[in-house]
Order: sequence, then structure tokens, then C-alpha cells
Amino acid sequence: MAAALDQKKSLVWIRVLSVAIPVAVAVLLGLPTKLDLGDWVYTLPHIIGAVNTLTAICLLVAFIAVKKKLIDAHKRFNSLAFILGAIFLVLYVLYHASAESTPFGGEGIVRPIYYFLLISHIVLSIGVVPLVLLAFYYALNGMIDKHKKIVKYTFPIWFYVSVTGVTVYLMISPYYAH
Repeated sequence: MAAALDQKKSLVWIRVLSVAIPVAVAVLLGLPTKLDLGDWVYTLPHIIGAVNTLTAICLLVAFIAVKKKLIDAHKRFNSLAFILGAIFLVLYVLYHASAESTPFGGEGIVRPIYYFLLISHIVLSIGVVPLVLLAFYYALNGMIDKHKKIVKYTFPIWFYVSVTGVTVYLMISPYYAH
């Protein structure tokens, strides 16, 4: 009975966080006045790009590890990807709460490609939050069958979000003012 109650509480928290994170990010991004945190924030896009790159690498290594039945390595690299995701979120919010968005300056065919990648990245980054939280919850609680079912969707989406994050960064980086 207690285990079922704990599971129910955990699933409620996953739902709350799955809504609260994107809403909080949207609110912070939409602040009418940007926070003055100093010029150091203009280094954040480059750090964010590196964090996304490391996340993608960790996810790929974790995927390879589980295929080779190296479960401890799989756990370590997924845990690192999760931590990097949290770091990304904090840095992303700090940057966008304190710096104006950089307009994309590319022209021609590269422009719709950039916006397709950006929009799909944003939409899927919102949708992947509950999947990642559930995948970790199932794994940490030994619900391996449920974990395996959900990661069939979670991994490719999370990997896509990480890779497109890097791609979008590389495409817009020439247009950063600082």
C-alpha cells in the first residue's frame, strides 16, 4: 500500500514538473525587462552548445553500453546526460532571461532549414521532459520492463533534441553580437 502511494506521489511530481518546467522557461523568456547579470552571460551560448554536445555524446555512449549489456556504464552515462540536461536548463534560462534573442541572419535555403530545426527542437524539448523523468523513475525503481518500453521513444527524441540544439547553435553562432 505504501509503495503504491509513493509511486502515485512520484507520478504526480513528474506531471507537475513536466508542466512547470516549460511554463517557467516561457515566463522567464518573456520577461518584459531583461535581468542585468553582466557581460559574462554572453559566453553562455558557447557553454550551452558544449553542454548539448556532451549530452548527445553521453546519450550515444549510454545507448551503445546498454546494447553491449554494460549496464553500469549505461547508468553512469545516462545519469551524466540527465545532470547535463539540468545544467543546460539553468544556463539557458540565465542567458535568455538576461540577453535579447539573437536574430538568425542566414538567407536562402538555410533559413527554412534553421527554423525547421529550431521549432522541432523546441517542441520536442518540451515533450521529452516527462519521457526522461519517467524513464529515470522506472529505472531507479527497478521497473525495467516499463523503462525499456518508454526509452524506445525517449532516447531518439532526447538524442534529436541534443543534436539539433548543437546544430541550431552552430547555425546561429556567427550572428551573436558579443
